[in-house]
Amino acid sequence: MRPDALHALRRGDLAGARSLRLAGLGLTEFPAEILGLADTLELLDLSGNALAALPPSFGRLRRLRVFFGSGNRFGRLPPVLGDCLALSQLGCRGSALAEVPAEALPPALRWLTLTDNHLASLPAALGERPALQKLMLSGNRLDRLPEGLAGAGRLELLRIAANRFATLPPWVGALPSLAWLAMAGNPCEGPGKDPREDPGAVPAATPVAWSDLVPGALLGEGASGRVHAAAWDGRPVALKLFKGAMTSDGLPEREMAACLAAGGHPNLIGALGRLTGHPEALQGLVMPLLPVAWRVLAGPPSLESCSRDVYDPALRLDAEVALRLARGIGAAAAHLHGRGLLHGDLYAHNVLWDGTAGAAVLSDLGAAACLPSGALGERLQRIEVRAWGLLLGELLDRCAAAPAAARAMEAACVQPEVAARPLLAEALAMLPAA
Repeated sequence: MRPDALHALRRGDLAGARSLRLAGLGLTEFPAEILGLADTLELLDLSGNALAALPPSFGRLRRLRVFFGSGNRFGRLPPVLGDCLALSQLGCRGSALAEVPAEALPPALRWLTLTDNHLASLPAALGERPALQKLMLSGNRLDRLPEGLAGAGRLELLRIAANRFATLPPWVGALPSLAWLAMAGNPCEGPGKDPREDPGAVPAATPVAWSDLVPGALLGEGASGRVHAAAWDGRPVALKLFKGAMTSDGLPEREMAACLAAGGHPNLIGALGRLTGHPEALQGLVMPLLPVAWRVLAGPPSLESCSRDVYDPALRLDAEVALRLARGIGAAAAHLHGRGLLHGDLYAHNVLWDGTAGAAVLSDLGAAACLPSGALGERLQRIEVRAWGLLLGELLDRCAAAPAAARAMEAACVQPEVAARPLLAEALAMLPAA
């Protein structure tokens, strides 16, 4: 993407650089000049190249905190990554990985992304990384996780969609900090079926012919697809066209199935119909078009915040508005639970609101999954209760004076004992009006 950066590196112009991005350059060999930045370099992005290995001296990058190596040809996660004692974020998505050596996992590991590889197992050492907070493993061949992860007290986000789990590890439902779980596309998922194996498993929906649509401006783009403004027989709508590629949350077709299975709710962006007849055979959904003034409640997590959303520092809320927001999003998630669905990504960055009065809708079902029945399904609901409790707390933090009863509810929802948390319907019933 930036050949000029590579030229500048080789000329020696980047002395003292803290960040270096050499993505998409087709590199087949590691530029040795990078090691000359050992005293300052904190972020290195080598994504989208054709590297098969990293040099034995890679550990000289003693200040390196973030490494992106996605889209290379490693095959095996480079063991030298573990020599970087400050390295806390590691991303090697789609790098044909079939093995993760224990020595490749740096001791300060906080955020690990190994989505869309060929991994059938992971080393026990993964459970020996006490700072681990975010673990993204969707799109592999895993049927188990290291037992040591049962003690991962700081793990908040776990993505294991589109793997081979016949049963969910029993300790997952007891992790004290876990709030966001993606597990669709595994044999252990609830009664919903996998649309890859049974196309008829996608719920029926009103067919919307491509010829009846007039696509308009691009409204937004995410990992799973692009959303356009459109007109359907003269009616303003939103059109989501799915890319069809594996995302960190899982498979786009699972998102489409969840949108259709979710049904209607005033605080949930639902589907009006399913696209048919696209000239490039793309799959898509027609959805309601929100008012133009509506906005995203917060930005997604940053490299620094890891698993927590980033709010506009100027955002201030009246307590009544904050509680209306929390109540609406909680009602949407409770509706999903009642339909046998787990949202999996209940975050402020997936909330759209009016920016004033607190009217809001929950969006993005890319991480949604069918809930298993019985006690396990209820336990997974209580995991999502923690996500809602964190959102409630973030909203209350932006109020000049937060009601004590609302703070008490927040505490009940985020407490480390999963079984002691209320279900969402119970929490909403006890949430004060303002």
